[in-house]
Amino acid sequence: MCGLSGEIRRDGRTADVAAVARMTATMGDRGPDGSGVWSAGPVALGHRRLKVIDLSEHAAQPMVDAQLGLTGVFNGMIYNYPQLRHELESLGHVFFSHGDTEVILKAYAQWGEDFVDRLLGMFAVVIVERDSGRVVMARDRLGIKPLYLAEVSGALRFASTLPALLAGGEIDTTIDRVALHHYLSFHSVVPAPHTILQGVRKLPPATIRVIEPDGTDRERRYWSPPYTRDPEKASWSAEEWEEAVLDALRLAVKRRMISDVEVGVLLSGGVDSSLVVGLLAEQGQHGLRTFSIGFEAVGGRSGDEFVYSDLVAERFGTTHMKMLVTPARVLPALDRAVAAMSEPMVSHDVVAFYLLSEEVSKHVKVVQSGQGADEVFAGYHWYPPMLGTDDPVSTYKQAFFDRDSAGVAALLQEEWHAERDESLRFVEEHFAREGADTALDKALRLDTEIMLVDDPVKRVDNTTMSFGLEARVPFLDHELVELAAQCPPELKTAHGGKGVLKQAARRVIPNEVIDRPKGYFPVPALTHLEGGFLERVRDALTAPAAKERGLFRPEVVDRMLADPNAGLTPLGGNPLWQLALLEMWLQGLDL
Repeated sequence: MCGLSGEIRRDGRTADVAAVARMTATMGDRGPDGSGVWSAGPVALGHRRLKVIDLSEHAAQPMVDAQLGLTGVFNGMIYNYPQLRHELESLGHVFFSHGDTEVILKAYAQWGEDFVDRLLGMFAVVIVERDSGRVVMARDRLGIKPLYLAEVSGALRFASTLPALLAGGEIDTTIDRVALHHYLSFHSVVPAPHTILQGVRKLPPATIRVIEPDGTDRERRYWSPPYTRDPEKASWSAEEWEEAVLDALRLAVKRRMISDVEVGVLLSGGVDSSLVVGLLAEQGQHGLRTFSIGFEAVGGRSGDEFVYSDLVAERFGTTHMKMLVTPARVLPALDRAVAAMSEPMVSHDVVAFYLLSEEVSKHVKVVQSGQGADEVFAGYHWYPPMLGTDDPVSTYKQAFFDRDSAGVAALLQEEWHAERDESLRFVEEHFAREGADTALDKALRLDTEIMLVDDPVKRVDNTTMSFGLEARVPFLDHELVELAAQCPPELKTAHGGKGVLKQAARRVIPNEVIDRPKGYFPVPALTHLEGGFLERVRDALTAPAAKERGLFRPEVVDRMLADPNAGLTPLGGNPLWQLALLEMWLQGLDL
C-alpha cells in the first residue's frame, strides 16, 4: 500500500519534477516508510512506500528495471505474486527483489497490456517504457485502489489522492455540476470519471489507459463479470451454491494473509467480518488480532455492537481490542476525518473507520475487512423489491436516491443546476446494458461497479491509509464476485438478504451472529445533530467561504438549521449533514 503520483508532458517539455515532488510529499500518511522521485524527459514519477512485502530497499519505488527498460510505480497488493514470479522465472526472467512490484513490471514485459488479466489483487499501477516513451496505467477490477487524473497546461498528472493533485498546482477547482447532482441525488456517490471538481477525474475501475509518446491516448475496460446464469451450474442445489461460495471465500481470505508483517481483522460483529475471522481460524490462524469500535447512544439510537464482536472473539480465541468512543472524542476528530477524504463522503461510517484506523495502526500494518458483502450478495433492503418489479429504474430510485431532480434543484442556487437529471439518466443507461438477466441483477451490477467503489471501498481506503494501514477486502476477490454474479437472485435475497452467504456462514460462525438484526458501524451523533456537532454544521454552512461559493439557497439552509433533525433520507442519512459535509470538505482544502 502506498501513494503514487506523476506527470506526463504532452507538449515536448521536460516533466515538472518539483510539482511531482510536491504531490508526493502530501502522501506521507499513505507511505510512511520511504519515498522516491524519478524522471526521464517528459515523464516523472513519485512514490511514498508502506513496507508490507519485501521490507528491503530492493523493492523501493519508483522501481527501475534497466534490463527491461521499464520504470513503474504501484499502489496495492498482488496476492498471487509468488505464483506469477515462479511462472516468469520459468520463462527466463531474473529478479532482483522479492516483492510484487517487480513481478508487475516483468508481467507487463512478458504479456503486454494483458498483464492485468494475470493479477489477483488490488492495484493502481503506472508503467513507463524507456525506449518507446509509452505510459500505461491500470486500476484493479473493483476499484479498490484509487487513481486520480488532471489535465493541466500541456500535461496529464495523476496521483493516489485528489489533494495530492491540488498540491501540484494548476487544477481547475470549479464545482462539477454533474458531480454535484450525483452527490445530492445518488446518495453522494459520484461515478467515475467525474469528481466534485471540474479539473479532476478518476480512472474507472477495471480500466487500462495507454498514453502514447505523441500525447494521444486510448482506454479500455478489461473486466466486466456477466450477471447471468451459467448453464453449467443450472443443476446446482442451494447447498451446492453455499459450499461453492464458502470455498471461494476461504481462498479469498487465505490469499489476503500473504504478508511480511502481521495481519489483523476489523471485526464489527456482523456476519461478514465474523465469517472472515471464522475462516481464518479454520485455517489455523490462532491468536489473530481483531478490532472493534462503538459509540455512545445518541437520540435513543444504539452505537455499538460489542455483544456480537465479543462473542466471535471468544469463540475463535482472538486477541481482541474494542474501543468505545464518546461524543467528546468524535467531535475533535471530525475535521481530521473530513481532511482524510479524497472526495466528500457523507456516510457516517467514515468517522468510525477513521477513529478505528487510528487505533488499529498502533498495533498492525495490515487488516482484513468485511466490506463489500452487501453489494455482492444482495444484503440491502432495496434488493428484494427488485425481484419481479415492472419498473426496475423507478423501484431502485425510490429506495436509493436521496432526492429526485426537483429536490436537488430546490436545494441549489440556479447557477449550479445540472442540465438534466444526471443520476436518473445514469441509472437508466446502466440498467439498459446487456449482460444482466433480471432487474435484481442490474441493481447488483450497478452497486458493485459504481456504488461500492465510490462509497464503502473508497471509505476504507481513505481512512485506513491516513494512518499507513493497509486494508484488504476478501469479499471483493474478483473470482468470488464472478461466482456471486452467477448465483440465482432468489438465493441471494433469501433470509432477509445475503441468504446464500448466511446459510454458508452457519457452518463456520455462531447462529446468534447470523440471526441478529442487520447493523453497521453507526455514529449516532451524525444522524441526530445536536450540541457541538450541530454548531460545527452551522459554522460550515454559514462560513464566508460557503456564502461566497453560493451552492445552496440561503432560505433552504436556514430552514434546515432551524429544524436539523426533521427527517432522514431513504437510506437513513441526515440531509443537513450531507450539505455541511460538502462545505466542510471544500473549506478544508481552502476552496
